[in-house]
Order: sequence, then C-alpha cells, then structure tokens
Amino acid sequence: MGTDRFEAHDYYLMDEFLTEEQIMIRSAARDWLKQDVSPIIEEYYEKGEFPSQIVPGLGAIGAFGPYIPVEYGGAGLDQISYGLLMQELERVDSGVRSTASVQSSLVMYPIWKYGTEEQRQKFLPKLASGEWLGCFGLTEPDYGSNPSGMISNFTDQGDHYLLNGAKMWISNAPFAQVAVVWAKDESGRIHGLIVERGMEGFSTPEMHGKHSLRASSTGELIFDNVKVPKENLLPGKSGLGAPLSCLDSARYGIAWGAIGAALDCYDSALRYSKERIQFDKPIGGFQLIQKKLAEMITEITKAQLLTHRLGVLRNEGRATTAQISMAKRNNVDMAINIAREARQIHGAMGITGEYPCMRHMANLESVITYEGTHDIHLLITGADVTGISAFK
Repeated sequence: MGTDRFEAHDYYLMDEFLTEEQIMIRSAARDWLKQDVSPIIEEYYEKGEFPSQIVPGLGAIGAFGPYIPVEYGGAGLDQISYGLLMQELERVDSGVRSTASVQSSLVMYPIWKYGTEEQRQKFLPKLASGEWLGCFGLTEPDYGSNPSGMISNFTDQGDHYLLNGAKMWISNAPFAQVAVVWAKDESGRIHGLIVERGMEGFSTPEMHGKHSLRASSTGELIFDNVKVPKENLLPGKSGLGAPLSCLDSARYGIAWGAIGAALDCYDSALRYSKERIQFDKPIGGFQLIQKKLAEMITEITKAQLLTHRLGVLRNEGRATTAQISMAKRNNVDMAINIAREARQIHGAMGITGEYPCMRHMANLESVITYEGTHDIHLLITGADVTGISAFK
C-alpha cells in the first residue's frame, strides 16, 4: 500500500476564484481519497478490478450527482464544485472518476432532466447514495463516433416496450442496477429507456483484456426481447440531442478530471527531480529537466484558466457544446503529454507502480478516445468556427 504524497499546485492563484464552500468540498474529497483510495488503487489497477468498497465513500463526498437537487438526494452544488470533485477523483485514477462521471452525468442527469417525477423519486436517491450504480448505453459495436447509426430498437407491445440490440464499451455495466439506454422506436426516433437489473433478456457481460482503465469495470449491454415497462421511458426529450446533452455534462467533468491526472504526474515528477541525484546533484538542477517541468506547469495553468471560465459559463447556462469540446480535447491532450514527460523524468522507475505516471498515461489513452475522440472534437471546433460541418 502506497502513501499519497501529493501536494497541490496553483501557479496562478486560482483558488482565489473559489468560494469557501468549494474549497471545503475539494478538501473533504482529497482527504478521503488520500486515506481510502490512493493506498489501494495501484493494487486494483494491476488486478484489473474495480474497488467496489469505495462506492459508499464516493456517495458520502457527493461525487454522485453533486449538482442534482437535494430533494432527489443530490448535494445541489454548482458546476465548479462538480468540476473540482472530478479533478480530485481523476488525480487518483481516471477509472474512479469515470465511475462517478457516468453515474452523475450519464445516468442521474438524464433521469433528472428528462424523466418523470416518479422516475426521479424512484431512482435518483439510491443513485446519489451509491446504493445503486448505473450505466449509460449509447455506443454500439459498429457505431461509436456516429451514434445516430445505432441499430438498438424497441417496439410498442401495448402494455410494454420490447427492446433488442447491444451496447459496447459501457463503464459500470457489469454491476449496474440501472442502465439508461438509447434506442430507436419504430419510426427511427431515438429515445431513452431505463432498463433495470433482473429484467428478462437483459445481460451485462464484462469485457476483459484492457490495458487502460483497469480499475474501472467495463462491459456490454445485451437486450434480447427485453420487456421494458412503459413508465421507464424518459419522456422529456427525444432525438440524438438527448444523449448528446448528457455527454456535454460528462465531457465537462472530463475537462476538469484530466487536470487532476496532469497535476498528479507533475507533482510526482517535481518531487522526484529534487530527490534523484545524478552527476553529484539533483536532476532538477539540469536545464532539460527544468524545461520539462516549466512546460508542464505552464500547460496545466492554461488548462486551469480555460476550465474555470467554462465552469462560470456552465453556472450561467451559457456554455456551448463546442466550448465544452474544446476544453475536453485540450485538457486530455495536455494531460497525456504531461504523463509521458513525467515518465521520462522518472527514468526507468517511471514504468513501475511505485509512481503514478505510467498508470495515468495508460488511462488517458482511453480518456482521449471516449466521449468524443480527439479528432472528432477538433472537427466540432472546426464546424463551429467555419459554420461548415466536416462530418458529411
């Protein structure tokens, strides 16, 4: 079990923008993570298992649906508080942040925004506490960047819907009690359905052999003539815009989370550079190491400024999908490059589990692809600035 020696880095005094409540929320999350998650995360990453015992703690620090209103079990926090929580989680491991991000933005968010009052009362409190975990079914084996091509479908059978199809690369799937699934009706219109564990014909096989996000559980969703009660349809919004709006919330959380991974790599590299002696002095005294460290903290600071401003816009209801795409793409790219540079500063030790860089690097290879690939987000920005879509 390792000791978490992380120290925060705030080169541009960004904490001055935060409220006392926001700082307190972040501190509580950091303290719990250092005590209960950091010491075991490397072990679970190596085993390829999700540490399910941390779920109640995630609920206790408000990591599940932090912006969901208190009447539904959420903490009723603002968007910057949500971002800070995601940053702290990913500072420890991207898989831990993914678990909370899916629960918050891809399961609780659509039920809150597009569900009925009965659905909110039934599902949200148990999801907020961690008593239940959920997953989000959009991606299919043949449809990733083009979700509108999905073939999962449901038909109206009078007193229920009959759901058929399959989803792939689904975080939390193997143990989720609830799945928010997107499928087409007879007319080809996309709708959200709440599928519950135990429904006949619904299975969630786990995917194995991952070299990334190993401390997060990933699986498939299989629907073989699943009878879904009509009251489990999300009535508030249909069409592709419904799941994409959920992805906006999740991508916003990723933009914050990636900063956490970058900070952890930078912090480890900075400390190592002061402790590792070569040629009779710490390697941090050599120009090339200082270049790497200076560029790391510069890129982290730029990402912090970008993302805080995005959080302000989110709080004001003014952030656009394209702005969120820019932050997700920039920050994950920044983080993966910092992880690689930090690994080099650690030398051969950087590939071992004694330091976090290699684990973050491998995790970020997934983060740079999921919820919109690096290149797709670039094209979203391109379409926004030119007014011309490159997708078709």
